[in-house]
Amino acid sequence: MPSPDPSLPGPVISRQADACAPGFTIAAVERDTGLSKDTLRVWERRYLFPVPRRDVHGERLYSREQLEQLRLIKRLLDTGHRPGQVVGLPHAELQALGRQTGGNKQRSQVQRGKTAKTATAAADVLAPQIQACFELVKRHDALGLRRTLAAAVQELGLAAFVSTLVAPLNTLIGDAWMDGRLEVFEEHFYTESVTAVLRHGISSLGVAGVASPRVLLTTFPQESHGLGLLMAETFLALQGCNCLSLGVQTPVPDIARAVSAHGAQIVVLSFSASLNPKDVTQGLGDLRGLLPPAVEIWTGGACPVLQRRGLPGVRVLDSFAAIEPELQRWRRTQP
Repeated sequence: MPSPDPSLPGPVISRQADACAPGFTIAAVERDTGLSKDTLRVWERRYLFPVPRRDVHGERLYSREQLEQLRLIKRLLDTGHRPGQVVGLPHAELQALGRQTGGNKQRSQVQRGKTAKTATAAADVLAPQIQACFELVKRHDALGLRRTLAAAVQELGLAAFVSTLVAPLNTLIGDAWMDGRLEVFEEHFYTESVTAVLRHGISSLGVAGVASPRVLLTTFPQESHGLGLLMAETFLALQGCNCLSLGVQTPVPDIARAVSAHGAQIVVLSFSASLNPKDVTQGLGDLRGLLPPAVEIWTGGACPVLQRRGLPGVRVLDSFAAIEPELQRWRRTQP
């Protein structure tokens, strides 16, 4: 049977049929998945998926099954897969690929050396607490989650809280989101809860004793994930840095203007695995050209291009543990 031609209007359904088999409009799919309308239309032409039916007005209507597949596809794209690899795959194959991606991510973290092994061992000790936090997310218990996280800060200290509880919990949450065990709103609720606890922990440190260097933290416009950036800020604050966070999605020229306005000496940028490598390398090159040579650029995160290419004038930190020795190096070089 030939594949449907997505340039044709598709099957027109009557109001009665529409009532019996409701679909999701393209605007609803965009809101639910984060995939733009333009992207959905391009995939329809290029990959013959998704092919929605049409209502009596010719408007696209997507089925529940298509929506679920698109959610899985978006999750895979966010971990570095390309559209040509995943768009149009059956639901079961997408789920299997999601589980495999989560496993690969965990293996890559374990292979980062002695520091990663130590953190992994500590996370094993805290496994009951990590699982308890996950269950609180699933039960939508906001107060319980905040109390549990705050108690863990008191028990472990801020640095160990980030490295041995939040980091593996992020992996658990991310894998659950990837294979469909968590909804988008649940992942957002978790992120906001951890953010609130970390912000409180940073503010409780008071005025830093060293207050140097002055560090500006942000992400490029294509990067909407900010939890990793906040975790980095936690370690910087613990080392006595004077931190200013601009949040996420700051245009490159504005980063340069903020550096000048605040006298920042180091710019810290976070990149998740979903970012386009070209956007990362071009943005870093543009930013390097806008900043004085004395201002350092530090980067981190799961974006593979950071490890694959040497980026002139950019320091790549492969873990939070790398922050302390980098700061020691920077301070030794100052007059």
